[in-house]
Amino acid sequence: MSLSAPSPAARLRGLAPDWLRDPKVWRTEVLAGLVVALALIPEAISFSVIAGVDPAVGLFASFTMAVTIAVVGGRRAMISAATGAVALVIAPVNREHGFGYLVATVILAGVLQIVMGALGVARLMRFVPRAVMVGFVNSLAVLIFLAQLPELTHVPWPVYPLLAAGLALMVLLPRITRAVPAPLVSIAALTAVTVAAGIAVPTVGDKGTLPSALPAPGWPDVPFTPDTLATIAPYALAMALVGLMESLMTARLVDELTDTRSSKTRESVGQGIANIVTGFLGGMGGCAMIGQTMINVKVSGARTRLSTFLAGAFLMVLCVVFGPVVSDIPMAALVAVMVMVSFATFDWHSVAPRTLRRMPAGEIAVMAVTVVCVVATHNLAVGVVIGSVTAMAVFARRVARLARVTSVVDPDGSTVVYRVTGELFFASANDLAARFDYAGDPARVVLDLSAAHVWDASSVAALDAVADRYARRGKHVEITGLNEPSAALHERLSGAATGGH
Repeated sequence: MSLSAPSPAARLRGLAPDWLRDPKVWRTEVLAGLVVALALIPEAISFSVIAGVDPAVGLFASFTMAVTIAVVGGRRAMISAATGAVALVIAPVNREHGFGYLVATVILAGVLQIVMGALGVARLMRFVPRAVMVGFVNSLAVLIFLAQLPELTHVPWPVYPLLAAGLALMVLLPRITRAVPAPLVSIAALTAVTVAAGIAVPTVGDKGTLPSALPAPGWPDVPFTPDTLATIAPYALAMALVGLMESLMTARLVDELTDTRSSKTRESVGQGIANIVTGFLGGMGGCAMIGQTMINVKVSGARTRLSTFLAGAFLMVLCVVFGPVVSDIPMAALVAVMVMVSFATFDWHSVAPRTLRRMPAGEIAVMAVTVVCVVATHNLAVGVVIGSVTAMAVFARRVARLARVTSVVDPDGSTVVYRVTGELFFASANDLAARFDYAGDPARVVLDLSAAHVWDASSVAALDAVADRYARRGKHVEITGLNEPSAALHERLSGAATGGH
């Protein structure tokens, strides 16, 4: 009996990704993309207001960023769109120089992100401590919640029952079925109720006019001169750094949530490509959005690039084709979704009394500093940088205390051996010279460094200073036990670090 060869269609199905062969995964990704698209609309409009541009500019940016990053990004299921951090950076450009300069800034920022990605800036993420990461997540949850408060103040009273109903639906529905994302059901149900009952509450349409056509490509309307480059370069650099910081931190968070790895270098380059595409299509640029990413990954369960692509595609379809319907969505429904996201994002375990009792005080301080800085500045990048610097200072102080010096005098009294233990670097080496009895020690002094490691020029300079102080009293210092890296560093820098004195 002969076996027939598989048909071309069967071979194509075998080459297709897992999600394309699994209807359940397909449904999850499609519905997740729809929920994210609905949540993106008011956010994009709000960020457009911050940047001082027409709402269509923010919506175009969210569309092009999401669709492009779905193809070229390094982290599957992560959502990139117009963001508040980027809007804050580029707002002065638009206000002082005009929209053409804003677009040019976005394009230049994209170029800089590609260069940074190629140079390996993503590898710096390994130096971000876990305490900073936890602070980043918690501060983000706080910011998401605080961003909803303006939608809950000075509003008609029906907003509050609608908010409560939306929260109840999202809490209770998953206990019955997960076939359809609870946020999507909540949005649809609250919209139907408000329209059918004629309840007057703030809606998406109150935020601004939705675009009625797709964006058209074009060159930025600026003179191509060195003066223009000098004007936009500082803003472009700031945007590139802020965008990469938020995107890479978000990618790392999604890695932990999904227990998968992503290419941070590809993500850095992808963010640059997405911003360049967005700039040429008249958008305001952006980066990864952790709130919408949490909706996609944690709330809706998406795991592939399809959800990211569809979030952008659905966004434009909703605006261009279903604009009148989308405009009737009550803001209370979207606020309820974002409140749920903020509670789901916050790491409640990190602030539990049992955790705080066991965690070192330095780790708690680093987490708290990160949260305070982010919430105070509304800038995640600022908080991460200050938190990382604080963590380095705490680490240096902790390690510096591990350096110890003990002494043993030979029975004949002719030699004293000082045993140095621990890590010698700028923090621990500062008080090294004060650990010796220069006047009372015998003529021969041995520094045993077999249990130590010399890390930097400060440590070499400290050892030189000890030898110099003994030499001024006619005593000889012998350094023994250096491991190979420490010996090489000491040989190269000894004398040079103190100017030969």
